[in-house]
Amino acid sequence: MQVTLSMITLRLCPVLLSLLTCSPHLLAGEVAQHGRLQVQGNKIVDESGSAVSFAGMSLFWSQWMGQFYTKETVAWLHTDWKVPIVRAAMGIEAGGYLTNSIREEEKIRTVIDAAIANDMYVIVDWHDHHAELHSQQAAEFFGRIAATYGASPNVIYEIYNEPLDVSWTNVLKPYANTVINAIRKHDPDNLIIVGTPRWSQRVDVAATDPIEDANVAYSLHFYAGTHKDVLRQQAQEALDKGIALFVTEWGTVNATGDGEVDTDSVNRWIAFLQSNQISHLNWAISDKREGAAVLQPASSPFGGWTDEQLTESGKLVRQLIRSWAR
Repeated sequence: MQVTLSMITLRLCPVLLSLLTCSPHLLAGEVAQHGRLQVQGNKIVDESGSAVSFAGMSLFWSQWMGQFYTKETVAWLHTDWKVPIVRAAMGIEAGGYLTNSIREEEKIRTVIDAAIANDMYVIVDWHDHHAELHSQQAAEFFGRIAATYGASPNVIYEIYNEPLDVSWTNVLKPYANTVINAIRKHDPDNLIIVGTPRWSQRVDVAATDPIEDANVAYSLHFYAGTHKDVLRQQAQEALDKGIALFVTEWGTVNATGDGEVDTDSVNRWIAFLQSNQISHLNWAISDKREGAAVLQPASSPFGGWTDEQLTESGKLVRQLIRSWAR
């Protein structure tokens, strides 16, 4: 049988040419448009120097909702929800990375690879409340991730999810410098996000003694039912002092993760984020029976969710993300 070039192309397309010919949508994502993200003053900007603000989704603790750490979930979020950025929340304690390091790291790498394949940004999150006790493990983990993915502009490092009420200057900043140094040995310029005291709320405290690295932002977390004007005032103080903020986690409900959606408070927060061009990721891709979950119980771990399979929070957040000007 005579073999033609077109026949070869058809046979190779699923494996070798998918990025070029079979899946053209993969070339039209946010990373292709914006490139590597950088901190400039109190804003995060793209390679052209234009301020950017993304609305995305966070996955749940990896050890408890690991079924959603699939390439299909990431692809569905990108194509249906129009999510430009996803957060892989690697649980550390309570059966997470400290106990099952290989298993949990594999989940994170699956999400990273899927995000890159869909031309999305991905936040690699050390999801811990006591990371200062695990600085060696964190530095080793982020060093490996940076060695593998540091050349990819898709990857953002979140080195501490939510510190408790501990000292910024004496505890959190030294921890951050240790982990940042491990990353910078392999990746000199990708964005790093640093957690702040009191569940990543006291960004105003961090702003008084910032990290020296040129491409660091600071995480701000809020839950609309609990955190309102006072936290926004603290965030504004931090911005006024010149640091860049990144809301790597926010919820539509109470800080417990449960309760009713506080629509009025959500709207106030969204207005604040829009006016200050702050990126934000909602908590969480989960089918747990609680208000913050965006999915109904027993939802598919491979996407394809109908409106009926979304919770009240899920419907609100999906609409918000799809309509976000970015």
